[in-house]
Amino acid sequence: MALSKKPVNGMKDILPAEMEIRDYVTSVIKDTYRSFGFTPIETPCMENIANLTSKQGGENEKLIFKVMKRGEKLNLETAKEESDVVDFGMRYDLTVPLSRYYSNNANNLPSPFKALQMGSVWRADRPQRGRYRQFTQCDIDILGEPSNLAEIELITATTTTIGRLGFENFEIRINERRILKAMAAYSGFAEADYDSVFITLDKMDKIGVEGVASELAQDGYPQENIDKYLDLFKLLEQTRDVTEGVKILSEKLGEYLDEEVVTNMTEIATAVNATKGAKFELVFDPTLVRGMSYYTGTIFEISMPELGAACGGGGRYDKMIGKFTGNDVPACGFSIGFERIILLLMESGFKIPESPKKVAYLVEKKYPADKLVDVMNQAKDARANGQQVLVVRMNKNKKFQKEQLMKEGYEEFVEFFNR
Repeated sequence: MALSKKPVNGMKDILPAEMEIRDYVTSVIKDTYRSFGFTPIETPCMENIANLTSKQGGENEKLIFKVMKRGEKLNLETAKEESDVVDFGMRYDLTVPLSRYYSNNANNLPSPFKALQMGSVWRADRPQRGRYRQFTQCDIDILGEPSNLAEIELITATTTTIGRLGFENFEIRINERRILKAMAAYSGFAEADYDSVFITLDKMDKIGVEGVASELAQDGYPQENIDKYLDLFKLLEQTRDVTEGVKILSEKLGEYLDEEVVTNMTEIATAVNATKGAKFELVFDPTLVRGMSYYTGTIFEISMPELGAACGGGGRYDKMIGKFTGNDVPACGFSIGFERIILLLMESGFKIPESPKKVAYLVEKKYPADKLVDVMNQAKDARANGQQVLVVRMNKNKKFQKEQLMKEGYEEFVEFFNR
């Protein structure tokens, strides 16, 4: 039987044209984040399965690619449950690995520590436009900074990066987990039901207010609580400004909402709006939930009008590192949806700015070896002057060969004949 030439479902081969853009975007991201003081790190692609199934990753824990034990450790005959045959898993994000990394290396790292991490992650998800089972994540995190300086730096650095990639008029949607909880408490929901209520609320942009009301009713919650809850969102329908939105909620919720939360959100909005270097809007979104259960405070997402979906997000997760060490460490992070950014750039016909001139040297097939040395030296000199030079044998169908090379960005051709 012939071997399959197609990649595994949900994964893809990356062709040269896309790879050039990916390399360019990667360089812009790294250069920009380094200018904000973030330090590149790397963690392994696999983690101990216990770390990945610690109920920190929300729904993503259902999507883990699990790795079977090997050699003598694997005994299928005596295995009774999954833990008997599985010990590792492919990482589904970069946050859990970073927390383990920091816990293991904190004594050798500065405080606060500003980490930059780019790498592949794996999720057994249903493939769709802009979503794959293997994809690149790009995270920046600040560990050890308890104040909202972390959120301000993360939002500013990320929006600056996206702006440098040519994107404009995008939104950063922001909310606070403590605001979500205060709204639920004010409406009469029990604390044990918060996660269930938030899962339904997270569907607001897809099913609307009536859909959320219907689903909450189906889940058995009292209509009085549902009405009181959804009235809060109706109260904020015309409010996008962060400062105004949290002020309205503060007045309505009273003692349910800690004044510290109001101050925190107002300070973040004021600082970000006063110093932003890209064209975007910071928007208060009380329906923003974020799926990861490890978030403890501020949460945010990048919304691109061209995509009609989020292409990045993050928030504060002050309790995760304590799961490894027993001592909580303030932590906050922001992740760019790298694959979706690439998708948008590819679909828009993006051209890399100030890329080197691409020249193809077409060498006749019977060109003698002694003269080929001169061609190689000429190519060497051109490369030293900043050109990208491809030396290839001339095809019989030279016109078609040039057309294919032009698709790859080659704009000049030099032909060498044995004459």
